[in-house]
Amino acid sequence: MKRVSFLTLIACSLLVSISCSDETTVYQDKLEDDLLVENSETALEGSVTLDDAGVLDIFEEEELAGKSSKNSNDELAGDHPLTLVARIKSPSSTLGATHVDVHGDYAYVSYNTANETYLGAIDIVDVRDPNRPRLRSRLTYRNADVNSLVYADDYIYIVGGVDAETSVRATSNSFIAKISVSGARFDIGSITYGFQQGKVATDVAIKGNSVLVSSGSEGSVTKYDRNSLEIQDEMPFADLRSVSVNENNVAVLDADQGIVFLDENLEIVKEIPVESDFPQAAKRTLDFYSDKMVVAEGGKGAGVYDAGTGTLLQHVPILDNTAGSQKSITGVASDNVTNAVAVNEDILLMANGSNGLCLSEDESGSIETFGIIALEGSINYVESKGDYIFAASGLEGLQILKLNRPNQSLVARCAELPAYQGSANLNVNSGETMGYRGSKRFNRLNVNGSLLLCGSWTANNNSNINSNGLFEMNGTFVIGRNNKRKNITINSGGTFRVEGNLTIYGDLILNDGATVEFIGESSVVNIFGKVQRSGNTEVLGTFSDVQNKF
Repeated sequence: MKRVSFLTLIACSLLVSISCSDETTVYQDKLEDDLLVENSETALEGSVTLDDAGVLDIFEEEELAGKSSKNSNDELAGDHPLTLVARIKSPSSTLGATHVDVHGDYAYVSYNTANETYLGAIDIVDVRDPNRPRLRSRLTYRNADVNSLVYADDYIYIVGGVDAETSVRATSNSFIAKISVSGARFDIGSITYGFQQGKVATDVAIKGNSVLVSSGSEGSVTKYDRNSLEIQDEMPFADLRSVSVNENNVAVLDADQGIVFLDENLEIVKEIPVESDFPQAAKRTLDFYSDKMVVAEGGKGAGVYDAGTGTLLQHVPILDNTAGSQKSITGVASDNVTNAVAVNEDILLMANGSNGLCLSEDESGSIETFGIIALEGSINYVESKGDYIFAASGLEGLQILKLNRPNQSLVARCAELPAYQGSANLNVNSGETMGYRGSKRFNRLNVNGSLLLCGSWTANNNSNINSNGLFEMNGTFVIGRNNKRKNITINSGGTFRVEGNLTIYGDLILNDGATVEFIGESSVVNIFGKVQRSGNTEVLGTFSDVQNKF
């Protein structure tokens, strides 16, 4: 048993604040401190790291099976030009990211500990400027694990576990807390708590004026009043791992039964058996996907079920990241289990623990595995909204990825161009004129003639615009990574014409006679190295210089 107190749950009148810095406050009673809130921008800015930001590789299924190689000279340019925007470091070496909820311009992240000590945390991450995410506030529980959370209307609802035997107030190990958020910062002047049966609360969801919480072994699904956290209804279950809602349905994932649909009174409407092994205390989630349900089924990967009939449509398998030349993407031993799933339009993402983050595609109703995104850490949970992926990566913290999907207006403007299907090493010879639309991953570009790219593109290696070469981009182009910097070099007479968003994890090198021209009024350039100019060079047009490098 974990043996620490849950003193935060006593009446707020017993709490005394002690200043640690200008904006750091420890809340304690006369025995020990319980809550640490950090709002200092100076203290928090070090938790945002761009060390490994940049172009992400994807180890595709054929490569993982040993059927192809990245070193092949005839390698084709790859789909899904993803980039890592930034990483939010874990609050400590023992706290692992467990869950993330994205709402508007903010991501809310939960943390817990894997050992026998109750310790948890919550982060508020500002992602309004995708080039510069900021950690705005961090709350650390010194006596409770935080397993899941959801944001709604200026409040964060968190759920987790506490030792009820040593707590002054807790009536059960499973708890929910309602914490006010003001100006993207925690306001803990008054925190409301609720408790339910079960060894630990596992998941939380909002439906109307109620909050639904699932709890694990010998637990329940419990409906709380969203304002007061008074229990409105409760249904016992053997071992709930997740709760999910859409407009008309409530579904829970029970380790003993599978998917269970509930009505407004938490009465069972329908059950879909899931024949998978759910080890005790392992995180597993389910998600609505159109008229289907997608379930994280551990060693079986992701199960896809018809929500109406309950029919198992397919299992999306876990790709083995130990085959071929890629021995370990994450750098740690492989779990070979799917912890969580997320759906974004035609993409299914599977958080496969130390086996990485798997990307699959919906092709005419059948989901086909594509590859494993090269991320560090053990991926415990994944959320994806809009053009972004948010991965809770255990001790690596939160990783923010950009899908770089082409803007539809760009697709329309460049509709007459053919979609690119060629080599990952694109060479444009002198006198050649090429133009393509699409969304691809390159190794490198070498432009001696004229090239127009419309859409979203990345490159892993140094790229060149040579004498009298013209490279025009309309959309998004990203080159290099912050820990593996690569350059764009423009030689004499070469022109780089930019309309959209250009990111260089490396240097922009302008040799004598080189020209960079920005088109329109809203182009953005984000250079992490230097702008090196020698001789007579020109920089034309209006643009936003994120890092002030020009």
